[in-house]
Amino acid sequence: METTSVARGSAQRSMQAAATAPTGDAVEAAAPASSLIFLGTGCSGALPHVRCLIQPSTPPCAVCSQALTLPPERNPNYRCNTSLLIDYCDDDGTHKYILIDVGKTFREQVLRWFVHHKVPSVDSIILTHEHADAVLGLDDAWLVHPSNQKNEIDHVPVFLTQFTMDSVGGKFPYLVKQKMGEGNEVTRVAQLDWTIIESDVDKPFVSSGLEFVPLPVMHGEGYVCLGFLFGRKARVAYLSDVSRILPGTEHAISKSGARQLDLLILETNRLHGVGHARSCHLTFSESLDTIRRICPKKALLIGMNHEFEHHRENQILAEWSDREGIPVQLAHDGLRIFIDL
Repeated sequence: METTSVARGSAQRSMQAAATAPTGDAVEAAAPASSLIFLGTGCSGALPHVRCLIQPSTPPCAVCSQALTLPPERNPNYRCNTSLLIDYCDDDGTHKYILIDVGKTFREQVLRWFVHHKVPSVDSIILTHEHADAVLGLDDAWLVHPSNQKNEIDHVPVFLTQFTMDSVGGKFPYLVKQKMGEGNEVTRVAQLDWTIIESDVDKPFVSSGLEFVPLPVMHGEGYVCLGFLFGRKARVAYLSDVSRILPGTEHAISKSGARQLDLLILETNRLHGVGHARSCHLTFSESLDTIRRICPKKALLIGMNHEFEHHRENQILAEWSDREGIPVQLAHDGLRIFIDL
């Protein structure tokens, strides 16, 4: 497995290089390998936190105030809603682009990272749950629809649970039930085909040629969110919104329950403290405890709020990695890692 982000000691520098290196060089060096592009690594409110800028504290927030002086491509503390783009290269060399979650900041992510990494379109979409930071960008999904040889818009499959489907239908009825009058075309409206999936590790599905295993996790009290396990060669588990990992899910991805993960992508929302019974997210210490239990070969953390200063926390993580023998770093927006899926 080739990554640019989790080697000990040089991990932080490598992740920055992956996000800023000319895209053509990176693709040429790794072709025809698959890759993972982190479109967003922040919390629901995204960073910088608006209140830190319009109602600054004394002293000002060190993380958010950087947004006033550094452009986002040079500021790993600038974080959009959590979202992952999978560039899957099939055995025949064909590339398919699979998007996990389409949040409030989706248009900004397209302008920044689709352009930077030369991503032409999205072939399918997978939704983890129905919260705003995972679905409100669906209205802009038409921007990244693939076109056929006749320059007609192709429909994009969307995979989601029935619970999420019901919620999305209430938010975007015109996306779910598209009715065109005779002679009229739906323009600038996403053409989406909806497929219901189950919250069950024993019921995988295939999206754009790649198999995904649903990983149900708790996202607060009484609320189930999905993560996903994917990869035929390298095994990747993606858990973006989680307060507690269910036993069946942990068994499916842990070294003790199944073969070892090559990469665990796991959220860490708050830097300090331990979550209580009603918490919707893992804290930093809880995320590290989870990584220690699951024991992946490597791990990347996502979903951070403005308590996390990228370089400072990555230095702490480098020391933790040396002690535990599991390379762990914070991911950042725009990070691209090449991996043989």
